[in-house]
Amino acid sequence: MTIRVIVEADGGSRGNPGPAGYGAVVMDAETGEVLAERKASIGIDTNNVAEYNGLIAGLQAAQEVGASKVSVRMDSKLVIEQMSGRWQVKHPSMRPLARQASQLAGSFERIDFTWIPRLQNKHADRLANEAMDAAAATSARTSSSTSAPVGAPAPEQLSMPTAQSGWVRPDSTPTRFILVRHGVTQFSVDKRFAGRSDLELTETGRQQAEQVAARVAELGQIDVVISSPLRRARQTADAVAKVLGATVDIEDGFLETDFGDWDGFTFGEITQRWPEQLGQWLADPGVAPPNGESFEVVARRVRRARDRVLAQHAGRTVVVVSHVTPIKTLIRLALDAPQSALHRMFLAAASISVIDYFSDGGVSVQVVNETAHLQSEPLAWS
Repeated sequence: MTIRVIVEADGGSRGNPGPAGYGAVVMDAETGEVLAERKASIGIDTNNVAEYNGLIAGLQAAQEVGASKVSVRMDSKLVIEQMSGRWQVKHPSMRPLARQASQLAGSFERIDFTWIPRLQNKHADRLANEAMDAAAATSARTSSSTSAPVGAPAPEQLSMPTAQSGWVRPDSTPTRFILVRHGVTQFSVDKRFAGRSDLELTETGRQQAEQVAARVAELGQIDVVISSPLRRARQTADAVAKVLGATVDIEDGFLETDFGDWDGFTFGEITQRWPEQLGQWLADPGVAPPNGESFEVVARRVRRARDRVLAQHAGRTVVVVSHVTPIKTLIRLALDAPQSALHRMFLAAASISVIDYFSDGGVSVQVVNETAHLQSEPLAWS
């Protein structure tokens, strides 16, 4: 007798790493009847470890009910892509879990893996949160004798920090900007200045957009997705919004710098054609490229856009999909750094940076240029 089931699984941690747990549910593929539920706390661990444990528990439960054909559905892009064989399992600590899951998968007559948005994974998400609640309670009771792992998390397990600042009120809820640079375009590959050219993402850029979208979806509640109007940013923002089940708002203030006559040229070509103007531009943020805009003008534009978003979305978490100069400018302003700091930052394509803005005027830069979600090395060009 053929028994077809759907396995939905999830996992998470409060802090990544932090109190972690997983949940899984097995349902009859024809009727939707719940055949089995699993949930458990796993102590202090990461999101990725909890997600894999949820998958393993779901597959074990599917075995126990006698399933022969299994459809796995999860909102973890990482786990689904790795189990489907499209992404490598790079970090050694994840390989035993992936191997165990693969062995379980091989015991079924047929199995497939499908990514679903978080909103479609509510049952497993609820179970996982119940397990995390239990893990957090246990952690609180044993905090005097238990400590989190020492050292930096592994690349696949990089954590997004909770809001923190050493000098603001501890009960202050910040407005969080999750800043996402768009994926690569052909100009990125060719190392050309890309200002107002309305470029599309390359195939690699589209893959990067999906990867950064999956990473953003792991960062907790997202309230708003905002994008520059340029196509490369909108395509990346659309990928993020699709994962979140959200819509995209456009903010013209987060446009890339207008490089004027230099748009589409490489740095070397500009050096040859406009050597004097290039030197002046590099030395003085008030100097604009021919028929373009200066970094001082960009800073005023970005500051106004930032203030509009802060006024409209106070106390919420906002994803801003933009470009190199606006994101660097937001970071520079948050650090109260000079204009010259723009030339001392690197932002990879599809990278994530995070800034918290507090109601009392405090600002805290939490993350700059996180790229752990990318499956290939970022292009060395900003």
